[in-house]
Amino acid sequence: MFVNDKAQNIQSEIEILKSKPLMQRVVSSLNLQFTYFVVGKIKTVNIYKQSPFWIEAVQITDSSRSFTTTVKYLNDNEISINGGAATSFGKTFQNANGIFRIHKVPGASNSTEYSVVWKPVMAAAATYAGTISVLPKTPGTGILNVSMKTDNSYMGADIVNKLMEQYSNYSIEQKKLSSDQILSFIDARLDDYGRKLDSVQSMYKDYQVKNNLINSEIQTGSYFENIAESDKTTNQQTIQFNVAGMIDDYLADKRNEYGKIVVPSSLGLEDLTLNELVGAYNKAQLERQQLLEANIPVNNPAVKQATGQIEKLRVSIRENLKNIKTSVNTVINKYRQRSNISEEQLRAMPAKVIELAELKRQVETVQNLYKFLQEKKEETAISRASTISSSGIIDKAFPNNNPVSPNRKAIQIMAILIGLGLPALFIFVGEVLNDKVSTRFDIEKLTQAPILGEIGHSYSDNTLVVSKTTRSMVAEQFRIIRSNLQYVLNKKDKAVILTTSSFSGEGKSYISTNMGAVLALAGKKTVILEFDIRKPKVLSGLGISKGPGITNFLVGKTNNLQELIKPVPGHENLFVLGCGPIPPNPAELLLDPRLDEMFAWLKEHFDIVLVDTAPVGMVSDAMTLSKFADCTLYLVRQGHTFKKQVALIDEFYQENKLPKVSIIINDVKVKPGYGYYGYGRYGYGYGYGYGSYYEEETPPANFFERLLARFDIRKIFGSRKRK
Repeated sequence: MFVNDKAQNIQSEIEILKSKPLMQRVVSSLNLQFTYFVVGKIKTVNIYKQSPFWIEAVQITDSSRSFTTTVKYLNDNEISINGGAATSFGKTFQNANGIFRIHKVPGASNSTEYSVVWKPVMAAAATYAGTISVLPKTPGTGILNVSMKTDNSYMGADIVNKLMEQYSNYSIEQKKLSSDQILSFIDARLDDYGRKLDSVQSMYKDYQVKNNLINSEIQTGSYFENIAESDKTTNQQTIQFNVAGMIDDYLADKRNEYGKIVVPSSLGLEDLTLNELVGAYNKAQLERQQLLEANIPVNNPAVKQATGQIEKLRVSIRENLKNIKTSVNTVINKYRQRSNISEEQLRAMPAKVIELAELKRQVETVQNLYKFLQEKKEETAISRASTISSSGIIDKAFPNNNPVSPNRKAIQIMAILIGLGLPALFIFVGEVLNDKVSTRFDIEKLTQAPILGEIGHSYSDNTLVVSKTTRSMVAEQFRIIRSNLQYVLNKKDKAVILTTSSFSGEGKSYISTNMGAVLALAGKKTVILEFDIRKPKVLSGLGISKGPGITNFLVGKTNNLQELIKPVPGHENLFVLGCGPIPPNPAELLLDPRLDEMFAWLKEHFDIVLVDTAPVGMVSDAMTLSKFADCTLYLVRQGHTFKKQVALIDEFYQENKLPKVSIIINDVKVKPGYGYYGYGRYGYGYGYGYGSYYEEETPPANFFERLLARFDIRKIFGSRKRK
């Protein structure tokens, strides 16, 4: 931390502090071209001032390119350079980067391997200058905080302290440069006037000797006293006129427009306005020069502003000098007129006396100018010797042993927040963007239609998963739906059940087939009607070959339904009536009067008639067949049915467009945190102690399981089979 003169432009000084030229002085002073690192097993550490050796660069091959040298200790006295042969300390070695010599630091402890990086002064200065931070401690004051972030706090403290020292030296050098330029200007004038003084003094003495006029003053009498007084005043004014002329000539010279040589001081001109203008002009010149030395481009607004200020001050000074010369010239003319009157009165005196007086007047004029310049030279020399820096160090930089970056605590908090926030965000976005049915709650909030049950995802390759011997979870779920169905049908002995959905792919044929099987197991003589005559799937799912069916009966090609109905192999009381050939006009075919005859016969000969029909959201088949049904099983498939289609179910339920609508949720998959299969109402399933009631159903092995099996890691982690 240090204080800067408030009169200076703080922003300009900050740029100078962060400039590369100033940092080059620091790099050269601290020998920071070489940076030493110890190579560890995990990371490489900067060992500034702690290296057990130091490298002397005898000659650098390419001083514009950085390079790295590795030093490996073989023992206390031998080392290996860049993996080469063993060498000892103090010996000169040469490689592609140049000629070097390594010196051992007495008493320093050593590690195994070190890395030494060499950078050109410009490159090193650019690196360190980029890490310097200069900020005002309090706005509006000249106190600045200088800090630096680096991987070695001791090196950072040394750089900051040396930077402040070099900045103070820089400001002193700038001030001394101004004094040196003034002294150089005065010395040049002294040489000129010294020669003139020698010349007029020699002429004066020669004239006195030649004409024997050693006591000529006595002869002039009172007239000469008047002339002397007038000449004295004229000489004083002439000095001021000449000084004003010298300054004006300097300003008029284009070579001095933006040079490093400042305008000499007013040199005794007793004009307050001129002194202030000259001081402001010199200050503006120095500020512009400092900006350029800080590598600020000429087109930078700050440099342009300084240039404009200099030009404005130059014009003002020259105008003021013009006024001064006019005023001085008026006084000179006045006294010359008085002197001329006295000279006319002295014309009676010998011409030699008058000429001697003229020579004496010239000697006095030159002597006065010479003496004046000598006085100014002494004053400037004294001022230069007493030059001090415009800034002062309040507090030196000290190394911070606590790392400032990375902030471990902040990173840990951020990791926790991200770990909690990102999953929550993903879940929230997923829920917002998800337009498919995912949970039972998604259905319940959109419709008042009752949910008859849920069917979990089956890993079986067979469509028919219900049999006398199966006790799988899915089979038991069908049995639960069979029990719930009694309350929908009011325990009717015979019933027609319609199975439909909103659109294709929701599992109507799968549900119809297994519902038929589970009802047949209860002793109900059941027939499944393949009434999805556009895309029939029941027969193919049961592995029964296709043949004549419903369409044949409706078009009148056969009158014997008994011949069309086929028993399902291995399942007592379960029959299926296939679709038959797919007609070109299925909707109109369902309007045939023979449809009433068919359902009348089926109700007479079967206890349960399961009608697997087309999606009600796509075609009108289910609406046509609904007049024969006692209840409707409406399929909703998890992750497949759109939420907006649940509103269609509610419409059918509220307006009784379909008889006794009940919903079955199909293909419910396991999701952690939602109970059985994610959405169960009754807590069935894995992880709750009921696994022994059901047969185990194992999903197909994924890639990870196959990998475990390959390396026989199951012995360690156990099987992934569900329990």
